[in-house]
Amino acid sequence: MPKKLIISNPKVMMGKPIIAGTRITVEMILEKLSAGETTEEILKAHPRLTEESIRAALAFAAQALRADVVYPVAEATS
Repeated sequence: MPKKLIISNPKVMMGKPIIAGTRITVEMILEKLSAGETTEEILKAHPRLTEESIRAALAFAAQALRADVVYPVAEATS
């Protein structure tokens, strides 16, 4: 059975999904990646992370967005 890399505990980071064994949130990993940081830069800044845990954060986010929910996005105005 594969180990669970993403967990949520109401007593840790207000229940936000985190990487198991850390206080590093999936949200923070996504923000860093979207800001242009590389996986290598994130791993250097957070030695407790692994490439596998970063991939798990991305997979978790993708799974969360599969729900049948509409996310309104404002259209850009010209």
